[in-house]
Order: sequence, then structure tokens, then C-alpha cells
Amino acid sequence: MSAPTGSSRPFLNRRLAAFGTTIFAEMSALAARTGSINLGQGFPDTDGPAEIAEAAVRAIRDGRGNQYPPGPGVPELRTAIAAHQQRFYGLSYDPDTEVLVTAGATEAIAASLLALLEPGDEVIALEPFYDSYAACIAMAGATRVPLTLRAPHFRPDLDALRDAVTPRTRLLLLNTPHNPTGTVLTRAELAAIAELAVERDLLVVTDEVYEHLVFEGEHIPLASLPGMRERTVTISSAGKTLSFTGWKVGWVTAPPALVSAVRSAKQFLTYVASGPFQYAVAEALALPDTYFDTFRAELAAKRDLLSEGLAAAGFEVYRPQGTYFITTDIAPLGEKDGLAFCRALPERCGVVAIPNQVFYDDRTAGATQVRWAFCKQTEVLQEAVTRLRRL
Repeated sequence: MSAPTGSSRPFLNRRLAAFGTTIFAEMSALAARTGSINLGQGFPDTDGPAEIAEAAVRAIRDGRGNQYPPGPGVPELRTAIAAHQQRFYGLSYDPDTEVLVTAGATEAIAASLLALLEPGDEVIALEPFYDSYAACIAMAGATRVPLTLRAPHFRPDLDALRDAVTPRTRLLLLNTPHNPTGTVLTRAELAAIAELAVERDLLVVTDEVYEHLVFEGEHIPLASLPGMRERTVTISSAGKTLSFTGWKVGWVTAPPALVSAVRSAKQFLTYVASGPFQYAVAEALALPDTYFDTFRAELAAKRDLLSEGLAAAGFEVYRPQGTYFITTDIAPLGEKDGLAFCRALPERCGVVAIPNQVFYDDRTAGATQVRWAFCKQTEVLQEAVTRLRRL
């Protein structure tokens, strides 16, 4: 039997036509097929704290979260998120009206953009941008306007940002610490962005999932600056900080009207998710400062190990201030196309990386950039460095 066609129109919604299989799926499959070390997709190869894993097991055994949890998230986690924002940043949020639990930060981003955007709206986002940003903006029928961060420093051009704002600009989408470049926005940069947002009455969505992975500088939530709390949707998650990326527990903090808007979209996406894991993350957010400090120090050492190895292999290395990714340039190796380089790399030396050009609208800006994840065991990174010497 032949497949129904319905009409000559393609099956896939035209807004998503440009978004095929993600580069992460392609490169992870390539890693599995070739037995390569996967420094592409950003997930740790060890689990997070054993006591937090045990908290999830305990929740399952106690029957907490095995059925649908409350739509906004379990009260224990919402309270813990509010306490986290107060503890680390002095930001006060009401757990009942200003906190929303989501299926990871990815759903929080999707729900926020679907809720807050109308067709024809413009969204200014830092380029290179995480791939879900472009897809979610497209699904909302809005238009993305890139503010390109350029090598070697990857700082935002604040004059260009101001020039990019038009009467159609609805929202700024910020990511700090920034994936994939590792840039951490400074207080001065954030203050300038805040001033512009207030002046032009813009909403802001901030993706802060790497908030505890800052090696140089400090993480400053935009919502903490004057005039920003009432117009900012702050997004974070447990995956990167706790090394439990598969649990998919994220959250939104914002004023009640914004949380209500985001919840209206979120309830028709996953409805709810990650029931028992919510209770475990609630306990994790109360871990002592020593956990966060040790985790950050260990990752900083891994960053330095891989950075030095990449430099020795001939790459130009842009040392990140935060996240767990390193961006490099392959031009010193005589290479011109990051995508072709990454597709050939597993056969050449048994390592997988991600080409940054897929994160750009302006493909020429990132044509020779390649991203590497260093959230792996030290011995894995050492072996990757050894293999890369073959280049």
C-alpha cells in the first residue's frame, strides 16, 4: 500500500522545514558507530551525587511522584528553587505563583517562546545559539534576529544590539554562561542590556543552565538588575549542575503574570514530567556550598586539560569562562569546513566533536569553529588528547 499524500504539500510544517535531525543526534550516532570518544553532545559520563540518586529511589519507593505531580511542580521543589534563588542571588520568588517546574530547560524555553511570541514578532538572540532556540522561535511564527558573538573574544556588540531593536522586537533571548562559546556576560554588559530592555519595553528570556559552571568572572542573573525582575523569565535546570541530564528537571522563575503565561503553553507540551526526580532535585538544591565549589573546580581542571591538549594538537583554542564546552578554530590545521572536519574526525583519530556553524545563521562566521565537551572523566579526556595528536 502506498503512503497517503493528501496533497502535494510536504508533510512537515514549513516553519520546521529547515530543522532536520539535530547535529547532536548525528554526531552521537557517528560516535557509537565508530567506537569514538564522544566529546560532542554535552552530557557527563559519570552520575551525580549518590545521595541524590538515592533520594530519587526513595521517592519512588515511597510513592512520591509515581503518578502525575502537580502541574506547576511539586511544592517541595518549587520551594527549593525559590530558596536557591534567594541563597545565591538574593532574588525573592513566591514558590506558589512565581516558580514553574518544566521537563528540562528545553521545555522551559519552548513554553516561554510559544507563550510570549506572536507571528511577526522579532526575537534578538546571541549567535551562535543553541539549536532549540531557532526551532522554537520558528514554531512560534516569530523571526530571529542574531546578535553575532565573534572570535576571538565573543563579546556582544552593544551598539549593534541597540541598532537591531525595531518596533517589531518583542523579546531578547540571552544565554549566559553562553553555549557554545563559554562567554560569561559581565555586569557592565548586562546593565547595558537591562537599560535597553527597560527603555524599549522588551521582555527578556534568560537561559542560565550553566549558572554554577563559571570559572572566570561571576554569574549575574539579569533579573537581579534594576527594572528587570518584572520583565524577565529566568530559566535553569538540574541537569548540568547535578550531572543527571536524563532526569529532565528544569524550571522558570518570573513574576506571576509571566509564569501564568508560560504555564499556559507548558501544560499542553508535557503537561507534567519527572515526578520522583523532582523530589530528589529539591534535596539537591540544598546541598552545601562545598558541592558546588568542588564540582566547579573539577570541571575547571578538565577544561585546562583539554584546552592544553587541543592547543598541542594544533587548534586555536578559545578558553571558555564558563559552561563545559571549548570552542576551537581548525584553520591553523589547514581546514576550512568545520562540518566536513567533524564528520571525518572519527575515522581520522576516533574522537567526535560538534561543528559550530550549525549554531549560526551566518555560517561563514563559524565555518572553521568546532566545539568540544570536557564534562568527561579525566582519563577519557587524556585518551582523547592522545588520539588528537594524530592530526
